[in-house]
Amino acid sequence: MIKAVMAGLTMMVLGTGTALAQDSEAAAKAAVEAARGRHDQDRAAADAAQSVLDRAKAEYNQARDQAERSRKALDKAEAEYEVAKSTAALAKSGYKPGQTFKDCGTCPEMVIIPPGSFKMGSPESEKDRYSNEGPQHRVTIGAPFALGKAEVTQAEWESVMGSNPSYFRGANRPVEQVSWDDVQVFIRKLNERTGKRYRLPSEAEWEYAARAGTTTPWSCGGSESCLSSVAVYSANSGDQTQPVRSKSANAFGLHDMHGNVLEWVQDCLHDNYNGAPIDGGAWTGSNSCNRVFRGGSFAYLPSALRSAYRAWATPVRRVAVLGFRLARTLP
Repeated sequence: MIKAVMAGLTMMVLGTGTALAQDSEAAAKAAVEAARGRHDQDRAAADAAQSVLDRAKAEYNQARDQAERSRKALDKAEAEYEVAKSTAALAKSGYKPGQTFKDCGTCPEMVIIPPGSFKMGSPESEKDRYSNEGPQHRVTIGAPFALGKAEVTQAEWESVMGSNPSYFRGANRPVEQVSWDDVQVFIRKLNERTGKRYRLPSEAEWEYAARAGTTTPWSCGGSESCLSSVAVYSANSGDQTQPVRSKSANAFGLHDMHGNVLEWVQDCLHDNYNGAPIDGGAWTGSNSCNRVFRGGSFAYLPSALRSAYRAWATPVRRVAVLGFRLARTLP
């Protein structure tokens, strides 16, 4: 009897335990299904949101690209307008691009440089580029100006100053060992003699004239091999200056824009072109600022003869690799 009761109680406990386990399993299964449902809903919502985000990104990229194309088109149109306006003004002035003249028998021969627009500086992809050559930016030269057909020679310097400071002597060689301050004295005396407005070119004018419509590292092209025809430099100079115009001129009719001697320009040194003038004017500062020179020299490698290459010195610096070229405001 007792055994039968105990057996019955055991069966009841087991039955109750089984039912509880089954209920627990069912509840857990229901919780899993509910969680799976919520996950599926959240995943669907996330996928939908991602799809919206992807479409928004694609639309943003498309709008950004279109805006960049529009900006470039506007930049080009504005530059073309300025060039057309300046070209019309040049036609009325009576000056012709490439025309040459001399204001006196011993004055430097000058070339009329036409107005125009160009990208100043070097692209980030250019080999041997320095950070001070950027950012590349558009500059519009709005009026014609005159630039020396060659670097100022020792004979031309001596006719004004009465002395010759050069290390490598020769009447038709470029004058060198002249400081930026020395050049200002020369210009003042020449202006007094001629009644004209000679000056140093701005850095923008210099690069515009050196490029002469090109966008390659050198005005002769993108390969160093072209330099032998246009430049006196480390490979062909014999470690000294050579007579001016001994190499071919660029498209503007200018000699020695690459090599022979470095050339002082009017501008003060700035670390880069952020904030630089876009009208071709000189970027100046205090009278005692360090001054920029351009063009490379007879002692330089091709990388330092690039149209965008720029360096600097104190305005009192005199060295045998450094001379200058005159600009003149018209008329």
